Amino acid sequence: MQAAKLLEGRVVAAAVRERTRLRVDELRRRGVEPAVVFFRVGEDPASELYVRMKRKRAKELGILSEVIALPGSTTERELLTRLEEKNRDSRIHGILVQMPLPRQIRVETVCQAIDPSKDIDGFHPINAGKLLLGDPSGFPPCTPAGICEIFRHYGLVTAGAEVVILGRSNIVGKPLAALLLSKGPQGDATVTVLHSQSRNIPEHCRRADFLIAALGMAEFVRGDMIKTGAVVVDVGVTRLPDPNLPGESRIVGDVHFSEASQVAGWLTPNPGGVGPMTIAMLLANTVKAAECVAGRRED
Repeated sequence: MQAAKLLEGRVVAAAVRERTRLRVDELRRRGVEPAVVFFRVGEDPASELYVRMKRKRAKELGILSEVIALPGSTTERELLTRLEEKNRDSRIHGILVQMPLPRQIRVETVCQAIDPSKDIDGFHPINAGKLLLGDPSGFPPCTPAGICEIFRHYGLVTAGAEVVILGRSNIVGKPLAALLLSKGPQGDATVTVLHSQSRNIPEHCRRADFLIAALGMAEFVRGDMIKTGAVVVDVGVTRLPDPNLPGESRIVGDVHFSEASQVAGWLTPNPGGVGPMTIAMLLANTVKAAECVAGRRED
């Protein structure tokens, strides 16, 4: 019998999209058409799928979108030139470069090349700095922002709580720690970030009121690592062979779901937990960028 209540990311994402759609309608009344451009380099099937999903959601919300698909042989300089064209295009409010990129293109260089005011992924150093300073004018990375939105939607208050984050990536772990340290009901937490060099990981996890797993290690978090009644968020996605269907695969997260569900108070399903939030927050950031442009026009 499942004890944990589910944190349904699909439900929260739908609520975020509805608010975003209303903001799009308001922008159009003010004469602004929100628009985003997605760059994809190479023929990675997963990247093609993710870009299609993002474009589909954008269309549903009334956000104009464009896909620029470049061959895997594209040089870094060629990509930077195309990015600069979109940086200068006043009709474009948001720019996203789909990862992963070919080996010859440096991710850090690409992130720094995007205009910070169009950096809807929130990876530019200026937006990272604003996040650390608590400046709301920047764009927070979408997955961490989505996790905090899940907490807000379900009325889960992190203020004063012990939060443990497994993973220190620039995409999830570090920016999530910054968000949870900021002031507010989904902030003001006591945050511990664990990584590959951390000692006594299970001991740290067992004291967490909120445990966020973003390691990319299949079913790493077992039931005996979770504090009774804790809020557990599973960010990881790993594809494993399905023992019940030879030749097929199944998706699992960083948390052993069946064990965790007997101990945790709240738990994200996987899939259907954090994943849907990422695209929802990305498009919310796009509309935020368009609102900033609209505000400058009216000043």
